[in-house]
Amino acid sequence: MDLGINGRKAMVCASSKGLGLACATALAREGAQVWINGRDAARLEAAQARIARETGASVMAVVGDLDTTEGRAALLAACPDPDILVNNNHGPRPGKLDMLEEADFLAALHANMLSPLALIKAVVGGMRARKFGRIVNITSAQVLMPAPEMGLSVSARAGLMAIAKVLQFDCVADNVTVNNLLPGPFDTDRLASLAQQQVAQKGITLEQAYARIGARGPSGRVGQPHEFGDACAFLCAAQAGYISGQCLTLDGGAYRGLF
Repeated sequence: MDLGINGRKAMVCASSKGLGLACATALAREGAQVWINGRDAARLEAAQARIARETGASVMAVVGDLDTTEGRAALLAACPDPDILVNNNHGPRPGKLDMLEEADFLAALHANMLSPLALIKAVVGGMRARKFGRIVNITSAQVLMPAPEMGLSVSARAGLMAIAKVLQFDCVADNVTVNNLLPGPFDTDRLASLAQQQVAQKGITLEQAYARIGARGPSGRVGQPHEFGDACAFLCAAQAGYISGQCLTLDGGAYRGLF
């Protein structure tokens, strides 16, 4: 299927690795002009090379910390009029309520709610004027099935999803959609870190740790980043203009609710 985004400008945040990189790769493969972003210049350069190797496309790289005004400004200066915005950022540390301070919540809200909202606010007007826009927020399946130690992540990401839902009522008539992707366990560096923790705590092998994580869902495995990237690309497609305000969970069927 031709997704109809050849030549469209796509800004993909926190995309030097993991799910952000997978989304940038999928969009580049579909012919979009892609700007990737990260805090580590060397890692970002490696991501550029990987996308070029896998897709034949050249992408633009912008070094910057999305948690800062300067980092967001650098990304917007490089691509002031994107047709596609994929919001992504690092998640806060896990911890139960008695382990957390006010500063922890403020940092989580800034990274996972306020920073992506600042980018949305900066670009949505132009999208509406051009009558095309796709905004995809990468949040977490934890929002639907939170673990006790993931309160920081859940609270901040749920806030982003709530205001995204409100925003889309105004902009979808201008062919600007706003959706959320909620990943479960995917084979990324973050999951590798969690698996290593299980190895250290439970005295099991790395393969056993991955198997245990995958066994939590009925698919019996963890997701592969390219599966996530392709789902993101479809939500950015010209054909997806009637899909807005939705939360798509990618967790191998683990979510047990109907809605």
